[in-house]
Amino acid sequence: MAGVPGQANQTRVESKAQLVEYLEQGCKPKADWRVGTEHEKFGFRRADKQALPYGGPDGIRAVLKGMERFGWEPVREGDNVIALKQDGASITLEPGGQVELSGAPLDSIYKTCDEVNTHLTQIQEVSRELGVGFIGLGFTPNMARQDMPIMPKGRYEIMRRYMPKVGGLGLDMMLRTCTVQANLDYSSEADMVKKFRVSLALQPVATALFANSPFTDGRPNGYLSYRSHVWEDTDPDRCGVLPFVFEDGMGFERYVDYVLDVPMYFIYRDGRYIDVAGESFREFMAGRLPARPGELPTMDDWDQHLTTVFPEVRLKRFLEMRGADGGPWGRLCALPALWVGLLYDDGVLDAAWELVKDWTIEDHDRLRRDVPRLALGASVPGGTMQDLAGKVLELSREGLRRRARTEYKGDDETSFRALLHRIADTGRTQADDLLEAFHGRWNGSVLPVFDEYAY
Repeated sequence: MAGVPGQANQTRVESKAQLVEYLEQGCKPKADWRVGTEHEKFGFRRADKQALPYGGPDGIRAVLKGMERFGWEPVREGDNVIALKQDGASITLEPGGQVELSGAPLDSIYKTCDEVNTHLTQIQEVSRELGVGFIGLGFTPNMARQDMPIMPKGRYEIMRRYMPKVGGLGLDMMLRTCTVQANLDYSSEADMVKKFRVSLALQPVATALFANSPFTDGRPNGYLSYRSHVWEDTDPDRCGVLPFVFEDGMGFERYVDYVLDVPMYFIYRDGRYIDVAGESFREFMAGRLPARPGELPTMDDWDQHLTTVFPEVRLKRFLEMRGADGGPWGRLCALPALWVGLLYDDGVLDAAWELVKDWTIEDHDRLRRDVPRLALGASVPGGTMQDLAGKVLELSREGLRRRARTEYKGDDETSFRALLHRIADTGRTQADDLLEAFHGRWNGSVLPVFDEYAY
């Protein structure tokens, strides 16, 4: 989640070395590694199952106001509350009114899961009072793009104008998708590279296990993770698999070079967003940004620009796992558990790399295309995605066992992944369950999903 712009590091950027050093500052000793969980959810009126506007007695603004009773502090853009913050965590708004918890970095799955549970309990209380609800899905099942509300954040208006110029589904990405994400640390450049390669290669496993978006405009869309497919036609300059991650020479500087070549969206000056969509950060560093001739960027500009690239794994001063659909309450803690188990034990990380080290870029691209449609039914080199998911889950379980965090009743963190094992064993995703209900007891309607799956 992007921080509040213009209120962070105002140091002028005069060299690429500063940008590389910024990422290097994310290196932490293993004892200081944390995990953060982010998840988005759709709000809806219980009476008519329509999306919540920003204003009004049952709108998003009223939800945010209701959350203030729990100690959340409002963040404003102009006269509008557009976020809340508390103890290192934030509640923010996505363009179509999706509400996101951007969790604090915490030292165990237990604590990040407690944070999720507390947040959803608070949301439930406020929602009941307002006659609204929230649901975790990868894509809104019934609301058309033109019917989605637009949140009053200046950066989103700039993005809405730019998206149709570079892809066919960028507006759907902004307005109609939800994800759950895990953020993890690295100890060194070499550790970052190893984790980046493994997590990028295995991101389709998360997409398959968490597939939960089979409906568009009230009917099946032919995909199990339509949210994942949307990213294929959002913006080729800033999305997808990054081949250079698997090449010799990958490191902080190589990633900086990539981000420098991603076109900008905006800069933030004097309390407002300035449209610089399509312009080059490299030219900005040379003082040649047309909108601000002679001006150099700040480190806050760089931090904001880092949040506008959307690969399946994103590097900031931590690594973001971005491949999973939003989902039900009980599954939100499974994603950080999956990735902590895989990436935070050196032996398990090495074993995970053995599973994918011989894959070609063509293999990665094919999985990126096939998994949104087929999920666990997709083919991988040497087998099926279902087979691979089983192996990955076993490795993750071993990594969590070795962590030996037993904070509650002597149980370790492996318990958070039990549901994923059932999905891998049966080959049935939540998307499959939703489709079965649509063709069966729901009698061809998607509306019952709001009653059966709301938080």
